[in-house]
Amino acid sequence: MASQGFGFPRQAAARPHRLAPQRAEEPAEEPETPATLADDAELDLSADEAATRVEETLAALDAELVGLASVKRRVREIASLLQVDRARSQFGLTSSKPTLHMSFTGGPGTGKTTVAMRMAAILHALGYIRAPRVHVVTRDDLVGQFIGHTAPKTKEAIARAAGGVLFIDEAYYLFRPENERDYGQEVIEILLTEMENERGNLVVIFAGYPDRMATFFSANPGLSSRVPHHIEFEDYDHAELMQIAELMVAEENFRFDEEAREAFADYLTRRMQRPNFSNARSVRNAIERCRLRQARRLVGLDRPLGKQDLIVITAEDVRGSSLFAPAADG
Repeated sequence: MASQGFGFPRQAAARPHRLAPQRAEEPAEEPETPATLADDAELDLSADEAATRVEETLAALDAELVGLASVKRRVREIASLLQVDRARSQFGLTSSKPTLHMSFTGGPGTGKTTVAMRMAAILHALGYIRAPRVHVVTRDDLVGQFIGHTAPKTKEAIARAAGGVLFIDEAYYLFRPENERDYGQEVIEILLTEMENERGNLVVIFAGYPDRMATFFSANPGLSSRVPHHIEFEDYDHAELMQIAELMVAEENFRFDEEAREAFADYLTRRMQRPNFSNARSVRNAIERCRLRQARRLVGLDRPLGKQDLIVITAEDVRGSSLFAPAADG
Protein backbone atom coordinates (compact mmCIF):
# COMPACT_ATOMS: atom_id res chain seq x y z
CA MET A 1 0.00 0.00 0.00
CA ALA A 2 1.36 3.40 -0.95
CA SER A 3 2.39 5.65 1.89
CA GLN A 4 -0.26 8.20 2.80
CA GLY A 5 0.77 11.85 2.90
CA PHE A 6 -2.23 13.49 4.62
CA GLY A 7 -0.61 16.90 4.26
CA PHE A 8 2.28 15.83 6.50
CA PRO A 9 4.75 13.70 4.52
CA ARG A 10 7.60 12.15 6.46
CA GLN A 11 10.86 13.97 6.05
CA ALA A 12 14.53 13.15 6.24
CA ALA A 13 15.99 13.54 9.72
CA ALA A 14 19.18 15.27 8.60
CA ARG A 15 17.48 18.31 7.04
CA PRO A 16 13.81 18.44 8.13
CA HIS A 17 12.91 21.21 5.70
CA ARG A 18 14.23 19.36 2.63
CA LEU A 19 11.73 17.22 0.75
CA ALA A 20 14.34 15.18 -1.07
CA PRO A 21 18.11 15.07 -1.53
CA GLN A 22 19.27 17.41 -4.27
CA ARG A 23 21.44 15.59 -6.80
CA ALA A 24 22.87 18.28 -9.04
CA GLU A 25 25.06 15.77 -10.80
CA GLU A 26 22.09 14.01 -12.38
CA PRO A 27 21.77 14.82 -16.10
CA ALA A 28 18.73 16.84 -17.05
CA GLU A 29 16.05 15.04 -18.98
CA GLU A 30 15.20 16.98 -22.12
CA PRO A 31 11.69 16.39 -23.49
CA GLU A 32 11.46 15.13 -27.05
CA THR A 33 10.08 17.59 -29.59
CA PRO A 34 7.36 15.85 -31.65
CA ALA A 35 6.92 16.52 -35.37
CA THR A 36 4.34 19.17 -36.27
CA LEU A 37 0.95 17.64 -37.11
CA ALA A 38 -0.99 18.37 -40.28
CA ASP A 39 -3.87 20.86 -40.08
CA ASP A 40 -6.45 18.11 -40.59
CA ALA A 41 -4.91 15.75 -38.04
CA GLU A 42 -6.60 14.79 -34.78
CA LEU A 43 -4.86 14.39 -31.46
CA ASP A 44 -6.01 11.99 -28.74
CA LEU A 45 -4.87 13.59 -25.50
CA SER A 46 -5.45 10.41 -23.53
CA ALA A 47 -3.04 8.48 -25.79
CA ASP A 48 -0.14 10.77 -24.89
CA GLU A 49 2.35 9.00 -22.62
CA ALA A 50 2.86 12.24 -20.72
CA ALA A 51 -0.90 12.49 -20.12
CA THR A 52 -0.83 8.98 -18.66
CA ARG A 53 1.90 10.00 -16.22
CA VAL A 54 -0.11 13.09 -15.28
CA GLU A 55 -3.19 10.98 -14.55
CA GLU A 56 -1.11 8.63 -12.42
CA THR A 57 0.21 11.62 -10.48
CA LEU A 58 -3.27 13.05 -9.98
CA ALA A 59 -4.50 9.66 -8.79
CA ALA A 60 -1.63 9.50 -6.31
CA LEU A 61 -2.58 12.95 -5.04
CA ASP A 62 -6.16 11.80 -4.51
CA ALA A 63 -4.88 8.76 -2.59
CA GLU A 64 -2.43 10.74 -0.45
CA LEU A 65 -4.63 13.61 0.66
CA VAL A 66 -8.00 13.44 2.39
CA GLY A 67 -10.45 16.16 1.34
CA LEU A 68 -8.99 19.35 -0.23
CA ALA A 69 -11.40 19.13 -3.16
CA SER A 70 -10.80 22.73 -4.26
CA VAL A 71 -7.02 22.24 -4.21
CA LYS A 72 -7.25 19.07 -6.28
CA ARG A 73 -9.57 20.83 -8.73
CA ARG A 74 -7.09 23.68 -9.21
CA VAL A 75 -4.22 21.24 -9.73
CA ARG A 76 -6.28 19.45 -12.40
CA GLU A 77 -7.08 22.77 -14.07
CA ILE A 78 -3.39 23.67 -14.27
CA ALA A 79 -2.58 20.18 -15.60
CA SER A 80 -5.32 20.56 -18.24
CA LEU A 81 -3.97 23.97 -19.28
CA LEU A 82 -0.52 22.51 -19.80
CA GLN A 83 -1.82 19.48 -21.69
CA VAL A 84 -3.74 21.72 -24.10
CA ASP A 85 -0.72 24.01 -24.47
CA ARG A 86 1.36 20.94 -25.32
CA ALA A 87 -1.26 19.83 -27.87
CA ARG A 88 -1.28 23.29 -29.49
CA SER A 89 2.47 23.18 -29.92
CA GLN A 90 2.17 19.86 -31.76
CA PHE A 91 0.03 21.63 -34.36
CA GLY A 92 2.60 24.40 -34.62
CA LEU A 93 0.36 26.91 -32.84
CA THR A 94 2.85 29.24 -31.18
CA SER A 95 2.05 31.17 -28.03
CA SER A 96 3.91 32.31 -24.95
CA LYS A 97 4.64 29.67 -22.34
CA PRO A 98 2.19 29.74 -19.42
CA THR A 99 3.56 31.43 -16.32
CA LEU A 100 3.62 28.75 -13.64
CA HIS A 101 4.77 30.51 -10.47
CA MET A 102 2.30 29.83 -7.65
CA SER A 103 1.16 30.81 -4.18
CA PHE A 104 0.00 28.13 -1.71
CA THR A 105 -1.83 29.56 1.29
CA GLY A 106 -3.12 27.68 4.31
CA GLY A 107 -2.39 26.56 7.83
CA PRO A 108 0.25 24.01 8.81
CA GLY A 109 -0.42 20.35 8.10
CA THR A 110 -2.81 20.98 5.18
CA GLY A 111 -0.79 19.32 2.43
CA LYS A 112 1.09 22.19 0.78
CA THR A 113 4.42 20.38 0.47
CA THR A 114 2.75 17.17 -0.71
CA VAL A 115 0.92 19.07 -3.47
CA ALA A 116 4.16 20.84 -4.43
CA MET A 117 5.86 17.49 -4.98
CA ARG A 118 2.99 16.23 -7.11
CA MET A 119 2.88 19.47 -9.06
CA ALA A 120 6.59 19.07 -9.83
CA ALA A 121 5.88 15.58 -11.19
CA ILE A 122 3.12 16.96 -13.44
CA LEU A 123 5.28 19.81 -14.75
CA HIS A 124 8.10 17.39 -15.47
CA ALA A 125 5.85 14.87 -17.24
CA LEU A 126 4.61 17.62 -19.56
CA GLY A 127 8.08 19.01 -20.26
CA TYR A 128 7.82 22.30 -18.37
CA ILE A 129 10.67 21.54 -15.97
CA ARG A 130 13.69 19.28 -16.47
CA ALA A 131 13.37 17.25 -13.27
CA PRO A 132 10.57 16.47 -10.76
CA ARG A 133 12.60 18.13 -8.03
CA VAL A 134 11.36 20.37 -5.18
CA HIS A 135 13.92 22.38 -3.23
CA VAL A 136 12.40 23.76 -0.02
CA VAL A 137 13.82 26.86 1.61
CA THR A 138 12.93 29.32 4.35
CA ARG A 139 14.18 32.83 5.10
CA ASP A 140 17.26 31.44 6.84
CA ASP A 141 18.36 29.71 3.61
CA LEU A 142 18.13 32.93 1.58
CA VAL A 143 18.88 35.97 3.75
CA GLY A 144 22.44 36.69 4.80
CA GLN A 145 23.65 38.18 8.06
CA PHE A 146 25.87 40.87 6.59
CA ILE A 147 26.39 42.95 3.43
CA GLY A 148 27.24 40.83 0.40
CA HIS A 149 26.06 37.57 1.98
CA THR A 150 22.45 37.49 0.77
CA ALA A 151 22.96 37.40 -3.01
CA PRO A 152 25.25 34.31 -2.99
CA LYS A 153 22.90 32.44 -0.64
CA THR A 154 19.84 33.24 -2.75
CA LYS A 155 21.57 32.38 -6.02
CA GLU A 156 22.81 29.11 -4.56
CA ALA A 157 19.23 28.15 -3.62
CA ILE A 158 18.02 29.09 -7.09
CA ALA A 159 20.82 27.04 -8.66
CA ARG A 160 19.86 24.00 -6.55
CA ALA A 161 16.25 24.37 -7.70
CA ALA A 162 17.12 25.06 -11.35
CA GLY A 163 15.14 22.86 -13.71
CA GLY A 164 12.63 22.13 -10.95
CA VAL A 165 10.58 23.87 -8.25
CA LEU A 166 11.77 26.30 -5.58
CA PHE A 167 9.36 26.13 -2.62
CA ILE A 168 9.69 29.11 -0.26
CA ASP A 169 7.95 28.30 3.01
CA GLU A 170 6.63 31.18 5.13
CA ALA A 171 7.68 33.53 2.35
CA TYR A 172 6.34 36.63 4.15
CA TYR A 173 9.33 36.53 6.51
CA LEU A 174 11.41 37.79 3.59
CA PHE A 175 9.65 41.16 3.93
CA ARG A 176 10.36 43.11 7.12
CA PRO A 177 9.59 46.77 6.42
CA GLU A 178 10.07 47.71 10.07
CA ASN A 179 13.81 46.96 9.70
CA GLU A 180 15.46 49.18 7.11
CA ARG A 181 18.71 47.21 7.35
CA ASP A 182 17.07 43.85 6.69
CA TYR A 183 18.36 42.03 3.61
CA GLY A 184 15.10 40.24 2.77
CA GLN A 185 14.21 42.85 0.15
CA GLU A 186 17.39 41.94 -1.71
CA VAL A 187 16.13 38.35 -1.95
CA ILE A 188 12.82 39.55 -3.39
CA GLU A 189 14.62 41.65 -6.02
CA ILE A 190 16.78 38.68 -7.07
CA LEU A 191 13.71 36.44 -7.24
CA LEU A 192 11.90 38.96 -9.44
CA THR A 193 14.74 38.90 -11.94
CA GLU A 194 15.16 35.14 -11.92
CA MET A 195 11.41 34.44 -12.15
CA GLU A 196 11.27 36.52 -15.34
CA ASN A 197 14.54 35.39 -16.89
CA GLU A 198 14.22 31.70 -16.00
CA ARG A 199 10.53 31.18 -16.78
CA GLY A 200 11.31 28.03 -18.74
CA ASN A 201 13.76 26.68 -16.20
CA LEU A 202 12.34 27.42 -12.74
CA VAL A 203 8.96 27.43 -11.01
CA VAL A 204 8.71 29.28 -7.69
CA ILE A 205 6.01 28.45 -5.14
CA PHE A 206 5.48 30.90 -2.26
CA ALA A 207 3.75 29.35 0.76
CA GLY A 208 2.38 30.52 4.10
CA TYR A 209 -0.62 31.65 6.12
CA PRO A 210 -3.35 33.36 4.01
CA ASP A 211 -3.49 36.73 5.79
CA ARG A 212 0.27 37.16 5.96
CA MET A 213 0.69 36.12 2.32
CA ALA A 214 -1.92 38.69 1.25
CA THR A 215 0.05 41.41 3.04
CA PHE A 216 3.29 40.13 1.52
CA PHE A 217 1.96 40.30 -2.04
CA SER A 218 0.22 43.67 -1.58
CA ALA A 219 3.51 45.15 -0.36
CA ASN A 220 5.37 43.65 -3.33
CA PRO A 221 3.18 44.24 -6.41
CA GLY A 222 5.99 43.34 -8.81
CA LEU A 223 6.11 39.90 -7.24
CA SER A 224 2.34 39.52 -7.16
CA SER A 225 2.07 40.24 -10.89
CA ARG A 226 4.38 37.31 -11.63
CA VAL A 227 2.33 34.79 -9.62
CA PRO A 228 -0.88 33.94 -11.51
CA HIS A 229 -1.84 30.77 -9.65
CA HIS A 230 -3.10 31.17 -6.07
CA ILE A 231 -4.25 27.98 -4.36
CA GLU A 232 -5.86 28.05 -0.93
CA PHE A 233 -5.58 25.05 1.40
CA GLU A 234 -8.47 25.02 3.85
CA ASP A 235 -8.24 23.53 7.32
CA TYR A 236 -9.58 19.99 7.69
CA ASP A 237 -12.90 19.53 9.45
CA HIS A 238 -13.45 17.05 12.29
CA ALA A 239 -14.69 14.20 10.08
CA GLU A 240 -11.71 14.56 7.71
CA LEU A 241 -9.28 14.58 10.63
CA MET A 242 -10.84 11.37 11.98
CA GLN A 243 -10.44 9.81 8.54
CA ILE A 244 -6.80 10.91 8.49
CA ALA A 245 -6.26 9.45 11.97
CA GLU A 246 -7.75 6.09 10.96
CA LEU A 247 -5.52 5.96 7.88
CA MET A 248 -2.40 6.93 9.82
CA VAL A 249 -3.08 4.30 12.47
CA ALA A 250 -3.72 1.59 9.87
CA GLU A 251 -0.58 2.58 7.95
CA GLU A 252 1.47 1.79 11.07
CA ASN A 253 -0.34 -1.53 11.64
CA PHE A 254 -2.31 -0.33 14.63
CA ARG A 255 -6.05 0.15 15.10
CA PHE A 256 -8.38 1.91 17.50
CA ASP A 257 -10.88 -0.22 19.38
CA GLU A 258 -14.39 1.24 19.44
CA GLU A 259 -13.95 3.07 22.74
CA ALA A 260 -10.58 4.44 21.64
CA ARG A 261 -12.14 5.72 18.40
CA GLU A 262 -14.76 7.61 20.40
CA ALA A 263 -12.08 8.91 22.76
CA PHE A 264 -9.93 10.14 19.86
CA ALA A 265 -12.93 11.92 18.32
CA ASP A 266 -13.43 13.62 21.69
CA TYR A 267 -9.71 14.45 21.81
CA LEU A 268 -9.89 16.12 18.39
CA THR A 269 -12.90 18.21 19.39
CA ARG A 270 -10.95 19.55 22.35
CA ARG A 271 -7.62 19.91 20.54
CA MET A 272 -9.10 21.83 17.61
CA GLN A 273 -10.21 24.54 20.06
CA ARG A 274 -6.72 24.96 21.50
CA PRO A 275 -3.91 27.21 20.18
CA ASN A 276 -1.37 26.00 17.64
CA PHE A 277 -3.54 23.29 16.16
CA SER A 278 -1.83 22.05 12.97
CA ASN A 279 -4.35 19.82 11.20
CA ALA A 280 -2.80 16.52 10.03
CA ARG A 281 0.46 17.34 11.79
CA SER A 282 -1.32 17.55 15.15
CA VAL A 283 -3.15 14.31 14.41
CA ARG A 284 0.14 12.51 13.74
CA ASN A 285 1.68 13.92 16.91
CA ALA A 286 -1.34 12.79 18.94
CA ILE A 287 -1.10 9.28 17.53
CA GLU A 288 2.59 9.10 18.38
CA ARG A 289 1.76 9.98 21.99
CA CYS A 290 -0.97 7.33 22.00
CA ARG A 291 1.67 4.81 20.96
CA LEU A 292 3.88 5.91 23.84
CA ARG A 293 1.06 5.43 26.33
CA GLN A 294 0.14 2.08 24.77
CA ALA A 295 3.75 0.90 25.14
CA ARG A 296 3.85 1.98 28.77
CA ARG A 297 0.56 0.20 29.43
CA LEU A 298 1.69 -3.03 27.76
CA VAL A 299 4.99 -3.16 29.60
CA GLY A 300 3.10 -2.67 32.85
CA LEU A 301 0.84 -5.70 32.20
CA ASP A 302 3.66 -8.04 33.26
CA ARG A 303 2.30 -10.93 31.17
CA PRO A 304 2.94 -12.49 27.74
CA LEU A 305 1.60 -10.33 24.90
CA GLY A 306 -0.38 -11.47 21.87
CA LYS A 307 -0.49 -9.90 18.42
CA GLN A 308 -3.75 -8.07 19.16
CA ASP A 309 -2.26 -6.58 22.31
CA LEU A 310 0.42 -4.99 20.13
CA ILE A 311 -2.03 -3.72 17.51
CA VAL A 312 -4.92 -2.30 19.51
CA ILE A 313 -4.91 1.25 20.87
CA THR A 314 -7.39 1.55 23.72
CA ALA A 315 -9.34 4.44 25.20
CA GLU A 316 -6.89 4.46 28.10
CA ASP A 317 -4.07 5.18 25.65
CA VAL A 318 -6.00 8.14 24.23
CA ARG A 319 -7.44 9.59 27.43
CA GLY A 320 -4.03 9.77 29.06
CA SER A 321 -3.65 13.09 27.26
CA SER A 322 -3.52 16.27 29.36
CA LEU A 323 -6.56 17.49 27.44
CA PHE A 324 -8.60 15.05 29.54
CA ALA A 325 -6.71 15.18 32.83
CA PRO A 326 -4.27 18.00 33.60
CA ALA A 327 -2.26 15.73 35.86
CA ALA A 328 -1.67 13.18 33.07
CA ASP A 329 1.22 13.31 30.61
CA GLY A 330 1.05 15.17 27.18
